[in-house]
Amino acid sequence: MSGKIAFQGEPGAYSHQACHEARPGMEALPCDTFEDAIAAVRDGTADLAMLPVENSTYGRVADIHRLLPESGLHILDEAFLRVRISLLGLPGTRLEQVKTVRAHLVLLPQSARFLKLHGITGHAAADSAGAAADLARNRPPGEGVLASTLAAEIYGLDVLARDIEDHGHNTTRFVIMGPELDLTRRGNDGMMTTFVFEVRNIPAALYKAMGGFATNGVNMTKLESYMIDGSFTATRFYADIEGHPDDRPVQLALEELDYFTNNLDILGVYPADPRRHQKGV
Repeated sequence: MSGKIAFQGEPGAYSHQACHEARPGMEALPCDTFEDAIAAVRDGTADLAMLPVENSTYGRVADIHRLLPESGLHILDEAFLRVRISLLGLPGTRLEQVKTVRAHLVLLPQSARFLKLHGITGHAAADSAGAAADLARNRPPGEGVLASTLAAEIYGLDVLARDIEDHGHNTTRFVIMGPELDLTRRGNDGMMTTFVFEVRNIPAALYKAMGGFATNGVNMTKLESYMIDGSFTATRFYADIEGHPDDRPVQLALEELDYFTNNLDILGVYPADPRRHQKGV
């Protein structure tokens, strides 16, 4: 597929790597914020947006569940990226010469064992790919960065050590979003449906709403709540289920859910990624 796919971050970010792996034929378009990536699709600058929704180590990506329903876009696919952390340095630098590293705050504790073993001090940066760009531009002696190997390629840095994360299961799940909902496809590894809803203000509404999924044998893989407009009483729920809305069990479950909700919006119907059930993607 040709065209452009927008992502949040600097060139070489893990979201950029996810674009390369999931849509290798598309041009990746870096954006400053998630909102900018969404806007790029809405105004036609990009065809798709690659957005991270959750990480196996750190859970939900902040604000993303609020942005998705308000984006006007729909989920077309999901993509799983194994986050592999590399130590990058200036060309010709040896590992023992690196005394400090800069990286996004979430990467530093994930590589704590390696950094301690080599006597390297970590400093937080706003963006790991941006830190790689700064290193290549400013060339401070004795400094390295923790980032992707893609960042090394883009900024002309050497990879001094690969896969230095303490645990080998760190994976980020992304969703690929576009302007139109697609209900026509069927995946070899099953289908996923993502939706958001608000329950009616009646006793046990959520319990009753969920009953239809249990009685119809529909597997719900995610259910998360978050407040709406800062209110402690208005709650929206984000859910992922296995199946397609045209499947009779899913159809019956959604009908029952609709009875107990004020609104129900389907964000996407898309093939399940084959890596969904793998450990240590």
